[in-house]
Amino acid sequence: MTGRLPDHDPTDPVETAVIRGLVRSWPRRATVRRDEPDLDVPTMDELYDPARTDYPESLLPFTGHPTYENLDDDTRSRIRAWAWIAYNKSVVDIEQDLVTPAFGLLFRDTFGTGFSDAARAAVVQAMVDEEYHTLMHLNGSSLTRRARGWALPDAALPPAWTVREHRTAVGRCGTPREAALTTLARATVAETSIGDYLALIARDRSVQPVHQATVALHRRDETAHASVAAEMVALVHDALDERDRRTLVDELRAGVDAFTATDLSVWRAVLDVEGVSGGDAMLREVAEDPVRRRFLQDCSAVDRLLDRFE
Repeated sequence: MTGRLPDHDPTDPVETAVIRGLVRSWPRRATVRRDEPDLDVPTMDELYDPARTDYPESLLPFTGHPTYENLDDDTRSRIRAWAWIAYNKSVVDIEQDLVTPAFGLLFRDTFGTGFSDAARAAVVQAMVDEEYHTLMHLNGSSLTRRARGWALPDAALPPAWTVREHRTAVGRCGTPREAALTTLARATVAETSIGDYLALIARDRSVQPVHQATVALHRRDETAHASVAAEMVALVHDALDERDRRTLVDELRAGVDAFTATDLSVWRAVLDVEGVSGGDAMLREVAEDPVRRRFLQDCSAVDRLLDRFE
């Protein structure tokens, strides 16, 4: 699916509620809403179950640590809600600050590749999809805030680690072209690997049904996007000189490290807001624990690209 509403199962009331929430949030004048469905289903708010968790306990980096396990149920519930807000914010940050700018570079043929009209159309359609995805995740956070009655402001959290590392890398670049290649490489990592990031919740039936459905809908689109991103970066690579190719490959590798890292600064911000005693010590111990794996492990699509380029 590209350039229209995310594919969904019209017989599934949860997925349909997510879509209805999406189209109701989109400005009335937007032409992309011309196919807006007339849906007679429960709203997202009606489907929210306060008894269900907002985020999988198993994905918290400090699950099982005594400091976390000894917290009262209300604080742990708030931390899981914060985790869902942070998850959505990370997706939005990556979409808006990294992926969409990279698609813009491709659309403008910044690297002189000579894309066909069909290729440029595929890029634009993907950019439209990214705006839908951003709105879906914003709606997901807004729903939790309304349902729980908690502020949970995005402003309390730092930008996603992937975005911060990209900004640092761009700041080191000596030329605009090097900066553009850095953006393209790191966006390619994100766009070809985000499906696994989304799968962490898309496949988890323990969380809020609307959360699970929101992420599952997004993930279906990303299957198509990953193919577009991989093919586009391959076309660019083949048109580059040797120096630019080295830059692209180096930044693909660096992008994998950034995308798969566990961002403890986000958790530090959450624990500070919630006033968790011993939170800093817990995070230090988590960071030093070799048993605790990275948040993400699989960037096999990038590995295949690197094998192809080398």
